[in-house]
Amino acid sequence: MVQMEKLVSVIVAVYNIEEYLPRCVDSILAQTYRNLEIILVDDGSKDQSGSICDSYAEKDRRIKVIHKKNGGLSDARNAGMDAATGEYIGFVDGDDWIEPDMYRAMYFACEKEKAQAAVCRYKQITKSGIIDGSAGNSVSLSRDEALEIYVCGDERYLIYNSVWSKLFARDLVEGMRFPVGKNSEDIMFTTRAFCRMERLVYLDEAYYNYVLDREGSIMNEKAGERRLKDEIPFWQEQIAYFREAGMPDLSDKAAYHFYRRLLFYYIDFMENKKTRIFADQIVGLLRADREKIRGIYRKDYVAMGDRARMKLALLLPGAYYRAVKIYDRYVIPLRSKK
Repeated sequence: MVQMEKLVSVIVAVYNIEEYLPRCVDSILAQTYRNLEIILVDDGSKDQSGSICDSYAEKDRRIKVIHKKNGGLSDARNAGMDAATGEYIGFVDGDDWIEPDMYRAMYFACEKEKAQAAVCRYKQITKSGIIDGSAGNSVSLSRDEALEIYVCGDERYLIYNSVWSKLFARDLVEGMRFPVGKNSEDIMFTTRAFCRMERLVYLDEAYYNYVLDREGSIMNEKAGERRLKDEIPFWQEQIAYFREAGMPDLSDKAAYHFYRRLLFYYIDFMENKKTRIFADQIVGLLRADREKIRGIYRKDYVAMGDRARMKLALLLPGAYYRAVKIYDRYVIPLRSKK
């Protein structure tokens, strides 16, 4: 008996992206996996994005359009999830696009491995070129294996928090919501989903095309506010969530990588006079958690170099910044010549 292919709901939040939207929707319509429900959520667009959504719905019965007042990305995704009827749910950002075999590969990988989530690699589309680290292999991971990679990183995998590189079983994310009015909303959505699952399948093929839209590595003031007000609180929430879920070791590892991340943020903020006020706030956060940091940085998995960097940053942050710049300017070029 031939098993029917299950319905996959693809949710696209749309807001003032008339220039990019056709490329995105066309890439979804071109999927080799045909049993799709495509939900375009017009989040109060002021350009022609809403009309473009309607024109596509007239051409393909698989497309549903929701027009709503502007509420932000999280609110739009929540509206899409409320309307979704598929047994699997995926997300595509309206200014990105996907490769033709993305949902076929992810769907059949989940079905074969009895996994509740699939993750694929993605290409970074920049003004200077395309970054693609695909190796072409796939691997099935237990929940604990996937969480370890998700939190600590692993050069063999690219398991990131963004929902657009993933396919979720509907049962896995049932009742979950994106936090309305917040940026970096994927962090806790993905964290909760991963904690619920039993198995994940990772496809090391770049099926998703992610368009980078930023000015180099120097952040503007708006980006700085977003990191302090949204992103950092979500990472802190993740640390607490793991501990409350009975995973204290993973919580400590998440804290270790969070504090490492804060040091990277500090360097970014110091690069621009307009964002140095945020650098001062990073130092304040680190010093407020000084005792927690000392406890975690005694763990065996903490690199010696990280211990030295954190010690200097806590004691003399300005000296830490200068040391990093000297290292970048003189040591890295010498190593690259060897």
